Amino acid sequence: MKYYYPVTIQYNEVDPDRQVRLYTIENYLLAIAGKVADDLGFGNKYLFTRNQSWILSHLSLEMNYFPTNDETIDVETWIEQNAHMLSTRDYRLYIGKGEEKRQIGRCKSVWAVLDLGTRTIANVFSEPVFQDAIDGEVLEMDRPVKLLPIERWIPQPENLIAQGEEEHIVRYSDCDYNRHCNSCKYLERMIDAYLPEHILHHPLRLDINYTKELHLGSKMRTLFAATSSEVRYQQLDADGHTSASARIALL
Repeated sequence: MKYYYPVTIQYNEVDPDRQVRLYTIENYLLAIAGKVADDLGFGNKYLFTRNQSWILSHLSLEMNYFPTNDETIDVETWIEQNAHMLSTRDYRLYIGKGEEKRQIGRCKSVWAVLDLGTRTIANVFSEPVFQDAIDGEVLEMDRPVKLLPIERWIPQPENLIAQGEEEHIVRYSDCDYNRHCNSCKYLERMIDAYLPEHILHHPLRLDINYTKELHLGSKMRTLFAATSSEVRYQQLDADGHTSASARIALL
């Protein structure tokens, strides 16, 4: 069962080069996932009545073109599987109509259901409401990868073009209805810390892992290291525990 949603890019969603921002695309995809889940009867409107909520665990996104303002992205989405306490939702992104329609991106995302009382993952996917909506098609891209801590990845010094860190305190505008830092805000802080233009303006792949919640007032340390073809990120809380990790690499 596949669903299709158009998204028209607004002026406030593009960067100084008039390309839609990478974390804006992630935000589109997460919003569409929420709308589809609500339409199918197992979205947050339903889960909130059980003191539960969807959370994003892993996401991999490949883009070969970044549209500009007033262009419309047509998003195709479906559930690949619901199993082992995780749900896999896939996407294809298109622009153009008729013979000019072309695919500009694809995404594979992995989700879980959070118990808002215990802040632990709930085992819900055996219930019929979740099983009945599975499409089953497997998207033709590599699955999201588990990323290493940044110190275990750092390449030889001659290949390193940048390395550093930035600190940020999670503010009101960073938080969402789950009372934690919104998924897209982690990526926004990473890109603000460092992303060279020669990577941002070419076909790329994003992999991002979410591992620990950050809440209002939490300290977020964003570590980064880059070569000419990729940037790695690791975000730590005040105790040094990883909250999110990411890789942005040229395709």
